[in-house]
Amino acid sequence: MGIFAFKLPDIGEGVVEGEVVEWMVSVGDTVKEDDPILSVMTDKATVEIPSPTDGVVKSLVGEPGTILAVGQVCIEFETDGEGSPAEPESVAEVVEEVAEPEPVVEEKVEAAPTPEPVVAKATPVVVAASGARPLASPAVRQRARESGIDLTSVGGSGPAGRITHADLDSWKDAGSPVAAAGPSRTAKTGVTEVPVIGLRRKIAESMTASYSTIPHFSYFEEVDITDLETLRVHLNSNRAEGQPKLTYLPFIMQGLVKALGENPVCNALYDDEKGVVSRHDAIHLGIATQTDRGLYVPVVKHVEAQDIWTSASEMQRVSQAARDGTAGLDELTGSTFTITSLGRMGGLGATPIINKPEVGILGVHNAVDSPVVRNGQIVIRKMMRLSSSWDHRVVDGWDGAVLVQRLKTLLENPATIFM
Repeated sequence: MGIFAFKLPDIGEGVVEGEVVEWMVSVGDTVKEDDPILSVMTDKATVEIPSPTDGVVKSLVGEPGTILAVGQVCIEFETDGEGSPAEPESVAEVVEEVAEPEPVVEEKVEAAPTPEPVVAKATPVVVAASGARPLASPAVRQRARESGIDLTSVGGSGPAGRITHADLDSWKDAGSPVAAAGPSRTAKTGVTEVPVIGLRRKIAESMTASYSTIPHFSYFEEVDITDLETLRVHLNSNRAEGQPKLTYLPFIMQGLVKALGENPVCNALYDDEKGVVSRHDAIHLGIATQTDRGLYVPVVKHVEAQDIWTSASEMQRVSQAARDGTAGLDELTGSTFTITSLGRMGGLGATPIINKPEVGILGVHNAVDSPVVRNGQIVIRKMMRLSSSWDHRVVDGWDGAVLVQRLKTLLENPATIFM
């Protein structure tokens, strides 16, 4: 028998460390080679690491949220044979380096003597006459409101029938019914601490880096998509078997192909360390996707080479892969521009944060029937709001506005998207 010490492998893409998301095994478990043992999150994606050997798990390094360096021992197995060819640092030493607990100092608390019970003297209780405003201090009134107690139903034992805190306690202890003020309410003091780890921490780091280094400017527009809706309904009712149902996003994706192609300054990545802007001919659109694990941005590659049906299929495929947790590294990287859709949440506007190192992002709000003026008449049209943000270091306000206006023209005249 021997001990096999397994180090966190090189995951590629320049990754030097990973965060423990989940251990799929426990100490004492028997595993086979290639069984999944550990889920690790990097800057790029979440990676599932398989067992390198058959054996019994002897020790693990790190709880979820622990950062492990590539090449660091993360698990030890007891195996048949001689074990690891070269003995690395022990797992116990690694654990000690990762988190050395601080000593806990216990303080002795002197027990206070139990006070003698106080016997209250009988005090006459006065109930406010019907329609009269009960006498009570502001503090008592506030407490009554928070507890849903109607003070006109509470007898006051203070001077001139003033209601005291003790009267409120007596009223509640007596099981008096809650009056018209509403149901009884109790002040809450609980606090739930949620560790910011895993994807949530990566999102926090990414958003902080983006917002603190990129001077954002935002631009808003409203688009009349009445004709687009007519075309969308027509295409959906006549789609071939196997073709996806079209939402608005595939039309926006195809519109962006034209708009970004005509404004390449907006389809770019900015390396601020090197001071270089890379303008891309290919249009790789990130689709911000909310999952039960947090926000992912899967990517539809080469939208410029797709028709609207392919764009719709690819968008659905990568978005579902992100929700299922099956999206690979290639499907989560490489975007040149991002679309974020608030869908049915709607809203009048937003200031989306740029997906660094991109230089722009488009927010899409829901479509609603709204009264608008056309030819001097008030008519009902289907309107959609767009919100955009731009990196003002490399994209001038004029350029961002030109792109949004070009997209607006295409969406309001949807036949031109395909011409």
